[in-house]
Amino acid sequence: MKVLGIESSCDETAAAVVEDGRQLLSSVVHSQIDIHAEYGGVVPEVAARSHIEMINPVINKALTDAGCTWNDIDAIAVTYAPGLIGSLLVGTLAARTLAILHKKPLYAIHHVEAHVYANFIIEQGTQVAPARVAGDGAAPVSTVGDTGADRPTGPESSDLRSEVYDGSGVSKLQLPLKQPTFPMLALIVSGGHSQLVLFRDHGDYELLGQTTDDAVGEAFDKVAKIIGLPYPGGPSIAKAALDGDPHKYQLPKAKVQGAYDFSFSGLKTAVLRAVQRETGVDFTFPSHQLPQRVSDTQRVDFAASFQHIAVETLVDKAEKAFNDYQPASIVIAGGVAANTELRRQLSERLPIPIEYAPMQLCTDNAAMIATLGCYHVQYGTTVDPLSLEVIPSLSMTKTAWRNVVKETT
Repeated sequence: MKVLGIESSCDETAAAVVEDGRQLLSSVVHSQIDIHAEYGGVVPEVAARSHIEMINPVINKALTDAGCTWNDIDAIAVTYAPGLIGSLLVGTLAARTLAILHKKPLYAIHHVEAHVYANFIIEQGTQVAPARVAGDGAAPVSTVGDTGADRPTGPESSDLRSEVYDGSGVSKLQLPLKQPTFPMLALIVSGGHSQLVLFRDHGDYELLGQTTDDAVGEAFDKVAKIIGLPYPGGPSIAKAALDGDPHKYQLPKAKVQGAYDFSFSGLKTAVLRAVQRETGVDFTFPSHQLPQRVSDTQRVDFAASFQHIAVETLVDKAEKAFNDYQPASIVIAGGVAANTELRRQLSERLPIPIEYAPMQLCTDNAAMIATLGCYHVQYGTTVDPLSLEVIPSLSMTKTAWRNVVKETT
């Protein structure tokens, strides 16, 4: 069973083909990060326009890289929630049109749930290897680590720049050796989401806790801006923190009512006040003028101190949830899952080993959409391509789908 996945919830236009919910045949990601870096964050209108330009080339390349025609594709899976409404509309419109045109069943996928399913990819097609490809016949460029430092720069509307998994001869992805087992605890952490979810089976899950304000990735972006590090803040802070002292500045951990809930807004404000204090200004001094007053030593120490407390906040709640529910496996999902400090603290404090998806599959991609789509094909129900609507703010408290199927069969 081969499923084509389509993802366009934010600023990545992505398509992938996955077989049987475990084998990656292709994955193409066109990132807009360099466009939005100029603004310090994602501009929704710009993101939607770029998706319109790139959606068809990305889908076509995913099929080509997988060695598939439409006759080989058994179903289409597409992100319909949550995300930016304009971005979601582009991806779902493409998927709906293709489902009708090629007479394929269509499955609606929740983006945050799908992040967990990057951990279910344990095999790689014989022609699949990671590379970045620039358009107009440019040669592939190998990917590196989790810093994003090798992203192609300055994409223009006429210049296709994609992250693609193809037969270019570079090294294989470092995939988990086996799929997670249920019950499974998932820590989902990204720029828009910070959640702890207990999965009893595919589509049968419970949201244990989530952020009450800023997501952890959003807090990384905001703190990076305060101390003068480039967007996106996650990799920038992680890189700077390598040269800093994580105990230099004493920053607070928020106390929240929910046993498994998070809060990062207060930590962000504490960093702001500490930077103002250390640079000799009061609380009325504008935050956008602070970077020029921060020394290089202060910058790396603030990065390390903030990262240490932010990660410790996540690990505290994950450890509590593990002790309370005793899951058979733990997965970490979302862009912040690439953070090496998070991985280090988790390995020290949790008693069972954690296998991670490769860095390339932690950030937004369509491989995770296609993988979850495979399980929807097995256990879920299709959606009508003529009536599917996007839901930009749909919580996982309302999206468990396996138990609904059981009640109606």
